[in-house]
Amino acid sequence: MAEGRYLLVDVREPNEVAVEAYPDSVVVPLSTFDPAAIPDPRGKQVVFACRSGKRSVTASLAAQAAGLAYDKHLAGGIIGWKAAGFQTRAGG
Repeated sequence: MAEGRYLLVDVREPNEVAVEAYPDSVVVPLSTFDPAAIPDPRGKQVVFACRSGKRSVTASLAAQAAGLAYDKHLAGGIIGWKAAGFQTRAGG
């Protein structure tokens, strides 16, 4: 992410993001998920993320069903992100 190679798409709900967020991510909640709402990645690889890694898989499959080649997700979600020592930011 620091090298600008990835666009992290957080599919958690606004109330979750308001508590703790991935830095430099875009939020496209799964409850109202529309692949068209994902911003143009401008050459970056799109990676879906959520709390534990389950909703991000669902979002990836939905994006693929819509014809987008977005097949990556963050295994372990924000739980794994923090366990790996990566920082989060407070509030969305």
